[in-house]
Amino acid sequence: MISRARRIVLWGGFSLLMLVGSGLLLADHLTPPNTGRPSYALPVADDHTALDRELGPLLARNPGKTGAITLVDGIDAFAARAMSARQAGRSLDLQYYIWHDDLTGRLLAREAWLAAERGVRVRLLLDDINAGGKDTPLLVLDGHPGIEVRLYNPFRNRDGIARLLEMLQRGFSLNHRMHNKAWIADGRVAIVGGRNVGLEYFSASDASNFHDLDLLLFGPEVERASEIFDAFWNSEAVVPLSDLGTLGLDDIRATVEAIGGEARSAEARRYMERVEGSPTVRAYLQQSLAPHWSDRIRVVSDPPVKRRGDDGGDWLVGRVDEALRGAREAALLVSPYFVPGEDTSDLLVQLAGAGVHVGVVTNSLAANDVAAVHGGYSKYRKRLLEGGVHLYELRPEAAVNHADAAAPANVRPRAAAAGSSGASLHTKAFLVDASRGFIGSYNLDPRSAYLNTEMGVFFDDPGLAADLRAEYLHLAGPGLSWKVGLDGEGDLAWLDAAADPPRLLHREPDASRWRRLQAWIFRWLPLESQL
Repeated sequence: MISRARRIVLWGGFSLLMLVGSGLLLADHLTPPNTGRPSYALPVADDHTALDRELGPLLARNPGKTGAITLVDGIDAFAARAMSARQAGRSLDLQYYIWHDDLTGRLLAREAWLAAERGVRVRLLLDDINAGGKDTPLLVLDGHPGIEVRLYNPFRNRDGIARLLEMLQRGFSLNHRMHNKAWIADGRVAIVGGRNVGLEYFSASDASNFHDLDLLLFGPEVERASEIFDAFWNSEAVVPLSDLGTLGLDDIRATVEAIGGEARSAEARRYMERVEGSPTVRAYLQQSLAPHWSDRIRVVSDPPVKRRGDDGGDWLVGRVDEALRGAREAALLVSPYFVPGEDTSDLLVQLAGAGVHVGVVTNSLAANDVAAVHGGYSKYRKRLLEGGVHLYELRPEAAVNHADAAAPANVRPRAAAAGSSGASLHTKAFLVDASRGFIGSYNLDPRSAYLNTEMGVFFDDPGLAADLRAEYLHLAGPGLSWKVGLDGEGDLAWLDAAADPPRLLHREPDASRWRRLQAWIFRWLPLESQL
């Protein structure tokens, strides 16, 4: 009996070793090839589409400059995407890490479908790690003659045990993901930032919503966003969905009818009423939006493929590091997944030691959806505090006795998500001194630096800097975050300044014992390079 069990274990171990070994030897040769025909952004025109005609006069009055509007509120962020899709007459290029098959995901997919029905060319590029089990709705979109769906670094096997085995075999190559987020309409409008597509990104979840941030762009840098999209769309890491599966016409019709019915549902009507009541939507309809116009806005991205051994000269990690090293007065960082490592910790402490005000807002353990990341961050927390860095950790829900009126005067009120009191941080941004900053998909962690592809916007503009500073102060305020510090014994403590009277907490606030244990275990596991 023992020998039989031993044989089973040995054969299982041998099979696993051969599976992983074959993946290492064959590496990216196991990835399906990109058989799609190359395609590129369509050229813009002066007056071919509604967006051409609407933006042409604005751009003419601001030659060589890009207009930018910060999208803090989730309702505004959804509205910007939906309205630009409705106004599009030429093309929609959509690139996302996550596109949930939920109400907001289906509503935006419907906008893309309706645009294609008008003759708009739609290209949808998604990372495949979160597309498992969603082939049917994606194939429905892909089945429209005006829509093509491609997947980044996809699984050959679409579901079940075969997908799991492929994950084991290709674990090292599948670890590289496309984290970019871009919504580009007619080559005229681009939305770049931190948001994926789903309820929690658009203030539509009944459970918990993300604090997040996008930039709505018009002008020359939209062309750069389109060039980045084209580079990914035509890269070796991307595969047409049609190579991986097919769908019958009956399935397509049934799905389209179901989505159309959902768009007329009471839930959809309630959400769209909130969208139509958005101050940004009203300002758009009244033609009173006021973008920040600047010739010092740059859309940037990692290359479509990042491999160990590449020189990395065009990777975002170097640009982020250079920007932070240039701080002379202040460096204000917002990163939901914050694992600074030795190098970034040293840099932040050096800046603080040189008299730079260094502040970081990140998720608390209770608000973080990945305990492993918090474990990685917690190793550096005390060192940062001892070095003079200010740390703020987002609460999982707003303090009940904190009024918006107590926030700084330059912070705009946010629309509350209906039925939701929970929150988590998803904004990825930093501000250096009075005018320079970044908003995008880049977390200050090893995964963003070396594994994922990332995208965002660097700027040097006082108006955008004021918007980002206001958001930082809002997130770091006592109603949303605990301030982390060291007590008289040199131990970690969390200041709850929103309590009456304020109180000092001596262990991870609002986190269960099991959650604290998880983070502690991950703190000591050799996983930091994967976080």
